[in-house]
Amino acid sequence: MNKSIFYYHYVSPLGVLTLEASETALLGLHFGDVVPKNAIQKETLLLTDCMHQLEEYFDKKRTAFTLPLEPRGTVFQQKVWQALTTIPYGETRSYKQIAEMIDNPKACRAVGMANNRNPISLIIPCHRVIGANGSLVGYGGGLAIKEKLLVLEGFLLG
Repeated sequence: MNKSIFYYHYVSPLGVLTLEASETALLGLHFGDVVPKNAIQKETLLLTDCMHQLEEYFDKKRTAFTLPLEPRGTVFQQKVWQALTTIPYGETRSYKQIAEMIDNPKACRAVGMANNRNPISLIIPCHRVIGANGSLVGYGGGLAIKEKLLVLEGFLLG
């Protein structure tokens, strides 16, 4: 049986975010006005909760999300995304540190690719991953948005 997929556009301080969910879990958070394949535009209870939590995050009243997540990807990607969820608010980690966290210390480049394919940006905090030298590198929403998120979380950029 196919699960219904729903989406809703949320206007955030970063611009339009497209939220995508099944009846039981968040599947995607995309930058821009996206229409996910085979999805129905409908504001469900889960999507409303997600928007509420995002508003609290942007108002600096929330430092962690409590949403059921179901990112779709390979086993390796799932490991990386799970590791990202352990990076505390206002802190960063390097790609190498993430590779070490998943017991694959030579997989820095693969971690970067998994980070790039994170379907639930912001909530699975790939913006908290930076280069080994402290530089901001790669972000699906663009480096300007990555910097805004890190500044919002109180991470002072050098």
